[in-house]
Amino acid sequence: MYYSSGNYEAFARPRKPEGVDGKSAYIIGSGLAALAAACFLVRDGQMKGEHVHILEKDSIPGGACDGYKYENVGYVMRGGREMDNHFECMWDLFRSIPSIETEGVSVLDEYYWLNKADPNYSLCRATVDRGQDAHTDGKFAISDRGAMEIMKLFFTPNEQLQDKRITDVFDDEVLTSNFWLYWRTMFAFENWHSALEMKLYLQRFIHHIGGLPDFKALRFTKYNQYESMILPMVKYLEGFGVQFHYGVQVTNVTFDCAGGRKLATGIQVLRDGKAETIGLTENDLVFITNGGCVENSSMGSQDTPAAFHTALKPGGGWDMWRKIAAQDPSFGHPDKFCSDPEQTNWMSATVETLDQRIIPYIKNICKRDPFTGKVVTGGIVTVKDSSWLMSWTINRQPQFRQQPKDHCLVWVYSLFTDKPGDFVKKPMRECTGREICMEWLYHIGVPLDEIEDMAAHSANTVPVMMPYIDAFFMPRAYGDRPDVVPEGAVNFAFLGQFAETKRDTIFTTEYSIRTGMEAVYTLLNVDRGVPEVWGSVYDIRDLLNATVQLRDGRKLTDMDLGFKEKLVLKEALKKIEGTELEKLLKEYQVI
Repeated sequence: MYYSSGNYEAFARPRKPEGVDGKSAYIIGSGLAALAAACFLVRDGQMKGEHVHILEKDSIPGGACDGYKYENVGYVMRGGREMDNHFECMWDLFRSIPSIETEGVSVLDEYYWLNKADPNYSLCRATVDRGQDAHTDGKFAISDRGAMEIMKLFFTPNEQLQDKRITDVFDDEVLTSNFWLYWRTMFAFENWHSALEMKLYLQRFIHHIGGLPDFKALRFTKYNQYESMILPMVKYLEGFGVQFHYGVQVTNVTFDCAGGRKLATGIQVLRDGKAETIGLTENDLVFITNGGCVENSSMGSQDTPAAFHTALKPGGGWDMWRKIAAQDPSFGHPDKFCSDPEQTNWMSATVETLDQRIIPYIKNICKRDPFTGKVVTGGIVTVKDSSWLMSWTINRQPQFRQQPKDHCLVWVYSLFTDKPGDFVKKPMRECTGREICMEWLYHIGVPLDEIEDMAAHSANTVPVMMPYIDAFFMPRAYGDRPDVVPEGAVNFAFLGQFAETKRDTIFTTEYSIRTGMEAVYTLLNVDRGVPEVWGSVYDIRDLLNATVQLRDGRKLTDMDLGFKEKLVLKEALKKIEGTELEKLLKEYQVI
């Protein structure tokens, strides 16, 4: 497997890999990474579809990319997906996946047209005082000292950030700024999370710093991610004859690691309650989705809280990874991620409005009509003075194809599930859906004497607790996540958010799809390059632009410098007068 850039290889079709007709594949899990691996197997690896087996313990595919209506409970979206125009592996895949809504076009075509016609941007990023605009006004509001702390992290070698926390590299100069408000709520970072992941995010999305305050950098699917992404992939795979095995729980994968050569020898499963082992040869490829950010998720209802289940049970993704990791040091260290659910949990809730009573309060904040079918909030609205640190968003409506046209779906999430609310004086984790809705209605300005009635009769709210949703952000060192294809591996690879690949960032759709692509291309020796991570971190234009944007447009010459520093700067600027460098600095408003 090797990396490529540009469109020379992007449009090329690889030759059929040698010996592929004699190989089969077993994919553990059916999340985005697993389905992507299956797609690359049949598209680029040209493996026979009937030779590809997807083993899924649940009754439906998709993993964390969900979106369902549960009978007698309501609509549930545990999370949402924010996409970037430089998700190179994702768009490489979706150009080949036919739309299930528009005949003759791909999912990428559909997505591209939608976001060109209806570009995303927010008109209110944060509120205070019960629905009043917090007037962050697109500003990062960060001091020069805080900006220097970010720059220092940006240039710190990864090796020096092993097991470090964000609070080891940032102080209040950053942590009290609008920059951190935008960042932590958009990406779900907590102060105690990994400084290394923070740095990787800064470098990965440096070209979008200017779009952080108003989300103009983001793109969204038309419907929820299950209907917009997962279902088209499943239909595509079924068209090749790929075998889906639901209700099959993988408990372990066994390996022979003698002599540094690592061979997967068996997959231990529970099928219909009975234990069995799928024997493997060198021609049986195994793709392992290890760990799981939505494991132990629990769903409440309008009248019941979502339980906080922290005990990891046998047969789950974490338990399986622990058993795998015990067999060889190169298979990672799962307990670095799943040992402290108090530091990895947050909650979400899906609010379905049932009439028009709540809609005016939504319009007052987002300045848009949610029923136009176009962008509504344009990303999350963060309640800056919420003790739960609540944020909420409304994507294009309807979010489900079968959703009633006069109902609006709102996604609410909070990072602090253990803090008492501002209206409902209880922690979010103890609240029913109705009580969570009450807290949200309070913060969007509904009159106090109408809140309880609206939450009970004008909305249906379904809460979800996810104890391990932020597990991948826990402080870590290299080796804690296994490489996609560990050194010496013969017939297996790791997939998803707890596999290690270069330069890309976890908690993204791109990361999942990239690991699937790299796994297939490596094990089958596909003669085509995997698109490298977009190189904005190496582009002087993006670096200059981000530097100025982070300082809210202030030029280098506006910095509060000492007398000697001013002299040095003056001399440096004099030396570049009339050069291309001076033109570049002026073009990006550095000087």
